[in-house]
Amino acid sequence: MKDNLRRIQALTVKEFREVLRDNSSLALGILLPIILILVIGYGISLDVKHAPIGVVLEDASPEAQQVVDFVDGSEYFRPTYMTSMNQALRAMEQRKIDAILRVPPDFSRQLHQGDGRVQLLLYGTDTTTAMSIQSYVETAAAQWSASQMAGRGVGAVELESRLWFNDAHESTWYFLPGLILMIVTLVGVLLTAGVMAREYERGTFESLFVTPVKKGEIIVAKMIPYFCIAMLGVLICLILSRFLFQVPLVGSLSLVILMSILYLLTALGMGMLISVVTKAQFMAIQMALLVSFLPSIMLSGFLFDLRATPQWVQWIGEVLPFKHYLVVLKTLLLAGDLWPVILPQTGFLIFFMALFVGLALRAIRKKVE
Repeated sequence: MKDNLRRIQALTVKEFREVLRDNSSLALGILLPIILILVIGYGISLDVKHAPIGVVLEDASPEAQQVVDFVDGSEYFRPTYMTSMNQALRAMEQRKIDAILRVPPDFSRQLHQGDGRVQLLLYGTDTTTAMSIQSYVETAAAQWSASQMAGRGVGAVELESRLWFNDAHESTWYFLPGLILMIVTLVGVLLTAGVMAREYERGTFESLFVTPVKKGEIIVAKMIPYFCIAMLGVLICLILSRFLFQVPLVGSLSLVILMSILYLLTALGMGMLISVVTKAQFMAIQMALLVSFLPSIMLSGFLFDLRATPQWVQWIGEVLPFKHYLVVLKTLLLAGDLWPVILPQTGFLIFFMALFVGLALRAIRKKVE
């Protein structure tokens, strides 16, 4: 028994030393849980806060002003008072606001005659955000109506809601662009990082280093197969989305493909950079999951509105390419060729593509280590 315990103790000490020497195991066991709990705890919120909303008061009566008072000072809204519906509609198309709350010119007269009507227009490419805003406005309108009917005996407020760019109220239309984002990210980053790192481990990459092949040629040759696989996945997703789930393609198909190419090159560059830095398959896959796949779900606006998260989480989402691709994809599929939205996101995607491909090219060393 003593010999058994002594051997177990010796082996246990040996394994502890191996773990302490293995940085990847320490990162997986200690660093990864800390990062995940911080990202999930601070980064995921199903609430919608500080939603930009345009308020159009076409009735100057006190009742009209009182019925929209709830947007002022509320943590759920960031109101902008506008002089006309044309101004509000332009702001909606440019994605400067997520909703329009319109009080028509005959609101007070209708209110005293029976029911006063207020119109709510919602930007429907983000169904979760739109439904949350609608719920908040309906609750506030109901509370105001109850207080007015009890105090003065006037009529109730009736809210007329309309969902732009998603008239069918289909949540599938909202989630499928995020699914395309996940597929491109998986193939572009995770698969590239793992396969490249495996070649480093097996030493097959070293055979290229003793040939006249240049670094840029190696990068391009490694990218082409995964580029074709990912683009095939994008096309399959677009076809299935259109014919199985009737997701509209309001914008240009060529623009959808062009934006997907830009993002895919970014993802391939990111995967290549991870593999060159780690040179170990296990570590490369863990890092790819941590810096690409998880942020593409939690920090892109795929599942929830980032405006409900702390400011530093929003900044992280802005400096990563995932959010920008998702915004332009939703816009093209559901809203159309809205250039004030598309052009800034295109600039971000071009920047990220050049950054990650350039870093991968700079990091690779054509020598045997």
